[in-house]
Amino acid sequence: MGQKGEQTRARLLDAARDLIESGGYFNAGLNQVIAASGAPKGSLYFHFPGGKDQLVEESVRRGGREITRLMADLPGDGTAERMTALLGILGDRLEASGWRKGCPVATVALEMAATSSELRAACSEVYAGWEDALAGRLAADGHPAPAETATAILALVEGALVLARAHQSRTPLDRAAKAVSALL
Repeated sequence: MGQKGEQTRARLLDAARDLIESGGYFNAGLNQVIAASGAPKGSLYFHFPGGKDQLVEESVRRGGREITRLMADLPGDGTAERMTALLGILGDRLEASGWRKGCPVATVALEMAATSSELRAACSEVYAGWEDALAGRLAADGHPAPAETATAILALVEGALVLARAHQSRTPLDRAAKAVSALL
């Protein structure tokens, strides 16, 4: 695939992710994705012959990789400082989006896990990757229960994002950062 084709594919994935993250799976209709991306309709079917579920699955994985990279590049000396930085960045992103964009995975996981094994698996793989990355960081910090603590931290972050979005307030994110620090 040439550079133009890769750019078109990336635009489609970005548009799908934005629509999914802000309005859920059902808000990301193919016509909305095409309109938001500016790509021709034929490009969508060329790049995603599996249709909407393939597009959503790849968007979830792409969004997951972006958060994984963000987690790897966070400033701070320990996991608590890094997670506080992550919650701050996610809060900035959520607030800048008008409280519409929290997690690139959560909405799909909540809406589709019971009805699409492919989308459930994609969400599960992203979450498992985040947990593994956190567990690795915790193990490097010498934490005695890295896997269990990683799951607890991820649950705190995801829950705080949902609450922050519902309340349209950063307070849940700030409280989650304090809870992570206390936990560690």
